[in-house]
Parts: sequence; structure tokens; C-alpha cells
Amino acid sequence: MAWLFPTGNQINLQLGWPSPSLFPAEALKQGADAVLSDNDAATAALIYGPNPGAPALRKELARWLGTAYHHDPAAIDVARICVTAGASQTLANILLRFADPLYTRHVWMVEPTYFLACPVFEDCGFAGKLRGVPEDDEGIDLVFLRAALEAAEQAVSQNVAANEDRPKTKPASYEKIYKHIIYCVPTFANPSGKTMSLEHRRALVRLAMEFDALVVSDDVYDLLYWPADRDLDPDMDLMLPPRLVDINRQLDPDSKWGNTVSNGSFSKIVAPGTRTSWIEATPTFATWLANTGATWSGGNPAHLASSMVETLLSSGRLETHIRDVLIPTYRARYFRMVDAIHTHLGPLGVRINKGTPYMASTWGGTTKDIELAGGFFLCITLPAEGYPRTSELAMTAITHKELKFAHGKMFEVKGDAGSKARSDAGYGSTVRLCWAFHNEATIDEGIRRLRDVLVESRV
Repeated sequence: MAWLFPTGNQINLQLGWPSPSLFPAEALKQGADAVLSDNDAATAALIYGPNPGAPALRKELARWLGTAYHHDPAAIDVARICVTAGASQTLANILLRFADPLYTRHVWMVEPTYFLACPVFEDCGFAGKLRGVPEDDEGIDLVFLRAALEAAEQAVSQNVAANEDRPKTKPASYEKIYKHIIYCVPTFANPSGKTMSLEHRRALVRLAMEFDALVVSDDVYDLLYWPADRDLDPDMDLMLPPRLVDINRQLDPDSKWGNTVSNGSFSKIVAPGTRTSWIEATPTFATWLANTGATWSGGNPAHLASSMVETLLSSGRLETHIRDVLIPTYRARYFRMVDAIHTHLGPLGVRINKGTPYMASTWGGTTKDIELAGGFFLCITLPAEGYPRTSELAMTAITHKELKFAHGKMFEVKGDAGSKARSDAGYGSTVRLCWAFHNEATIDEGIRRLRDVLVESRV
């Protein structure tokens, strides 16, 4: 995918990648040296890895996630953790293990959606079964989703005898196949940048429990956060939004399978090439996901790289890297993009589409109502009149300004006529901009070029 890198004078504000200049290469090298310089450690890292992942990494993940989300390093049972080989591959494995393209009614995707998730679902047999759920100001239109789930169940009851409504492509040994899959990015969503409200999170989990749905949440941006007020201390110890998997555990602590799975990854906080990630779910769910046929044959697919990542966690270098390198850099780039949009695009009627801000507290509740910012993306909305469609603007920007950005039509749910209609009427007029890849000066220049595209394209 080297063609995605900006070349020459090109600025790519579409590219949702972390900056290579921020990769902790030296820390990874130290980890590799520590693993490969010791005969016993090297042997353990180079053989087939245990299906759920190396015990040392799973232990460190449980400690780290417990500290980050609960302020308690012992809050998460290591049995809930399975090491995986990247969030995208994990999504495919979840479908292979817990969904049936003939039995599972639909895959429901919050729209605008992460467009590269669509081919993953299609590869797993769900072409034609993807359905969009509009995103409201709090993260997901729950009224729409409930009505759609009820309609889907009614359609099944009318067309399939009750005794025939069972998984059709999976053997009986597959104990759990969900009737519905719901895909979302609850915190700093891709592409909208919105963060789902606490009330919506709870209601979504309850809906999933009611309709036998599995909510797959990509929680890959959660740990890249700071106060949206630049005058506040960026090192404030703010409470992260609870993951859906945390809420599920609170509401249904004795569930064998659960109705949520947290899909996490080191791609955005270490480097994509490590191909190391994790899921958190119930212990039974994690065990079943670990024991796919491919894993039984080949061992854990991230085994060698995860050995190096484990040294980052156990030494504290990863937490230091996030605190001292990633957050200050991304925070500065975020504010530069916000300022550039207000300065260069605001006079043209362009606005940042943030939705309802997510308000956080410090641990202990001594400070409350701090608006969170973070992730990788900002979404802007163009005026309803006066400009061509954003898809046309994107072509003009590439051709005449060497500027690349993601236009709203890209984020339709593939194959869903309703999603296309809602895009035509609404989110198709948005633009997703990524601040993560380029430095501050380049970001400012990119927004200036976007302003020039808009001015020269006005109709």
C-alpha cells in the first residue's frame, strides 16, 4: 500500500495512519533484542504460540486495561483477554466463529461507517445483508435501530418455520451463533469523530441483550485523548468513557457469552506493522475465538511480535510513549487543524460536526464536565448549497491541488439502499479529515488548499 503515502507535494488528509516518525522503533528494537538474545526467550517466541496468546502479554494487557479503564490493575480477569493479529483480521474471525450468513439476520453498521469494514463482512458471506443505522448527535439512532431489529425478526417469523430458524452453515458444535451483528466505533468514531453518550451505550447494550445481538466495538482510539479545552492540563487524569464490554459486564455479569466484544489494537499506539491486537469479552467467548481452526493449526498469529510488544508494556515504555510522545503530538495537531478550519473554512460556512460533546470527570469526581477530544479524525460539513458534491470536490482537490481527503459518500454501508439515500440527503456532504499523519505546518497548508478548492468550485 505504498501508493497511499503522499508523494512530492501531495498532502493526504484522508490517510488514517499514525505517523511513522512517531513509531517507537528503538523501544521495539530493545524488546526484540531482549527476546532474541536469550536462548530460552527466543525459543518461546519462535515456536508456535499458545492459541489465546502469550500468557505474559495477556497478563500485561489485563493490568494495563484495568488501570486505564477502571483505575484498578486487577479489575480485568486475564481469562477475558485473547491476543489477536490486528483488529481487521479479528473482525473476520469473530464473524467466522459467532455468525452464520444464512441464519444471522443482518450486520448493522453505524453510518457514516468505516468503509473498509464492509469488504470484511462481505468476505465472510454477508454481501447483501449489511444495513446502515444512522448516527445521531449522541452516537447512534436507537429508535431507528430498535424498529429495524423488530422488523428483521418479524420478517424471519413470517418466512421461516420456528424449527428451521437455526444456524445453517455452522456445525452443531458451535454453541453460540448470534442473530444479529452490530458494528460501531463508540469513542472518537471513524469517520465522524463523535463519542457515544453514556446513556446510548447502556441502551445499545440492552438492545443487544434483548435481540440476541453481538456488538463488535472497535476501541482502537480510546487511549488517545485530552481535554477539548486547550487551556486545561492535558495530563488530567480523566475517566475514559466505559467500553460497551464494561457496561455489558455490569448489566449481565453471569452471562456465558455476553453481547459485546471489545476489539482493541496496537496499530494506532505502537505501529500497524506489529499486527498485534486483542479482544476482551467473556472468558468463554475469548476461549472460543482463540480456538479457530487456523489457530489450532498455526498457533497464535501474532506470537513473535506480541513478545516484543509485551516488553513495551511490562517495562512501562508504552505508557510513557503514549503520555509523552503520542498525546502531546496529536493534541497539537488536533488544535492546529481546528484553528485552520475556523480560520480558512469558517468564513465559507463550513462547520465542524462534533455532535453532543462527551463530558468526562477526573477520577474521584473532584473535577467534572470536561469535554473530551481525541482519536484521529474531524468531520466537517459543507453548506447545503453553493458547492458541488464532496465526491466531485475530492477529485478536483487531487487533480488541481494535490490534496486528498475522504468524502462522505465513501462512508455508505455497502449494498444498503437506505444508507445511500441518507448519504445523498445528509452525511454525503461531509468531509473526513485526519490530523494524525502530517505535521502541524502541513495540516495548515492542507486546509488552505481545501479552502482554495471550495472557493474555486463555488457554483
